[in-house]
Amino acid sequence: MAQPAMSIAELEEFLTREFPQAFHPDSGLSIEEVHHGRAVVRLAYSEKFIRPGGTISGPTMMMLADFALYLAVLSAIGPVALAVTINFNINFLRRPDQRDLIADAGMLKLGKRLAVMEVTLYSHGSDDPVAHVTSTYSIPPNTDG
Repeated sequence: MAQPAMSIAELEEFLTREFPQAFHPDSGLSIEEVHHGRAVVRLAYSEKFIRPGGTISGPTMMMLADFALYLAVLSAIGPVALAVTINFNINFLRRPDQRDLIADAGMLKLGKRLAVMEVTLYSHGSDDPVAHVTSTYSIPPNTDG
């Protein structure tokens, strides 16, 4: 298996520099694992993510999934800030518990211009998925020499 294009430390430095509004010490986001084309990330539980009815909101789960997918792309292609989501489909499977959420994202197919991926979200400590996402990212053309 190929080595990741970026380590956890390199991803954290890149995200802090390029996306300080989203990745900062108070965001609750942390990178647990990185492999080539795969990333596992955590979103620390916070009351601010709860919607009426006492469950973690859909937009919160979507943000975590997209974050994990972006890291999976970067782990395969390196630091490309302009890789962007062009398709995102989420299936909410069950109500998440009021605890940390874990996202396990992986590459299904990587081409020159598109990456097709999936991510499964879990409540920390549970093997039962709370959501499943499929997504496609656009990779900008290499403009180097």
